[in-house]
Amino acid sequence: MLGLIRLFAAVLVLLVCGAALDFARAENAQIAKLRAAEQKIFTDAQIADGFFKIAFGAELAVAGRVDRIRKYDGPVRVFVESRAKPDRRRQVAAAVADIATRVDHLDIAMTDDRAAANVTVTLVRNRNLAATIRAFYGRDRARRIERSLEPQCLSGFSKDEQYRILHSDVILVADSGEFIFYDCVYEELLQALGPINDDPSVPWSMFNDDVQKGFFDVYDQYLLNILYDPRIRPGMTRDEVRALLPQVLPSVRAFVARANGLNR
Repeated sequence: MLGLIRLFAAVLVLLVCGAALDFARAENAQIAKLRAAEQKIFTDAQIADGFFKIAFGAELAVAGRVDRIRKYDGPVRVFVESRAKPDRRRQVAAAVADIATRVDHLDIAMTDDRAAANVTVTLVRNRNLAATIRAFYGRDRARRIERSLEPQCLSGFSKDEQYRILHSDVILVADSGEFIFYDCVYEELLQALGPINDDPSVPWSMFNDDVQKGFFDVYDQYLLNILYDPRIRPGMTRDEVRALLPQVLPSVRAFVARANGLNR
């Protein structure tokens, strides 16, 4: 029995180490260089400015008001359908696990049950991206998306009358290289959770078309942790959030510091 326990422990360690090695291998030289140069210290004003620009509004508004907080109000389950090679389902799962450890109060995990998922990730070949967007959104809306965004990847969500996100669709290209894939998987998964706007005046955020990251940076962790603080509710206005932010920021700062070892 002791031998079986030791064997099980060894297998578990190998599985965990294998997942970590896969993730480390995926971080190419460009991502490692960007991570090493990452800015990690921000004022409250810089964090608040980015939050209001990213969490409100929409890069491309296709329906409904965009001047309210939009977020999931319960567990988030992610299903991946792979229609391309290389099969990047394991990399998506690694990104989801990373997000789960870096956003407090967000219950997010993978599922193998498509019916149980409220986030669906579709992996396609680059040559099939335009056709996939047309299949998801219809010809007219797809033409508007392609004209306005010229996407390499895409995410969108549906919400109810209380601005609670009900379902998100993420389309990712699997065969355009490691850096582009990781830059896309983080940005689109995070936008699928609510911060759907891009703003070129926020220089530290991946939610800026002029910025590429390839990893979940500290600045955007601040934004997502504000959004998923329980005191920030779906449907809130800018003024309502602004009134709460002095109460929310200290706990958000404490969590992001712990998650990233910033106190050390």
